[in-house]
Amino acid sequence: MTHILFICHGNICRSPMAEFIMKDLVKKAGLDDRVSVSSLAATRDEEGNDMYPPARRKLAQEGIPFAPRAARQMTMEDYEQADLVIGMDEENRRDIMRLTGGDKKHKVHLLMEYTDRSGEVADPWFTGDFDTTFRDVLDGCRGVLKEIIQEKR
Repeated sequence: MTHILFICHGNICRSPMAEFIMKDLVKKAGLDDRVSVSSLAATRDEEGNDMYPPARRKLAQEGIPFAPRAARQMTMEDYEQADLVIGMDEENRRDIMRLTGGDKKHKVHLLMEYTDRSGEVADPWFTGDFDTTFRDVLDGCRGVLKEIIQEKR
């Protein structure tokens, strides 16, 4: 089983969007028995909070199923259990490195590395642009899935 862990600042916008988009893609690819997906926060800022309402609305608008959840900060145990730890931006990567003492097992990546575009997934908490964030997350998740499928062959 491949376990993917998505990380963003508070785990209320980008990383839960990635979690539910990826779960939907994995299910549609018939791989839900071989790939597990979850998301966590790089900080404790939103601990215990559910996904931000505009993020939930965007997923619903796009037909992506989601469930209630509670944000929590990533731990070293989470890092150890994951095969891939995927952050949304450089700040997330720095926070992950701080939480884990460095990426000794080379699991940490940024989501946009899995697309043909460079850069970061902008935080819609600040931009208010959930459409662009959704597009970037969807493209990144498709790239992650493509890589997993190639590795499983």
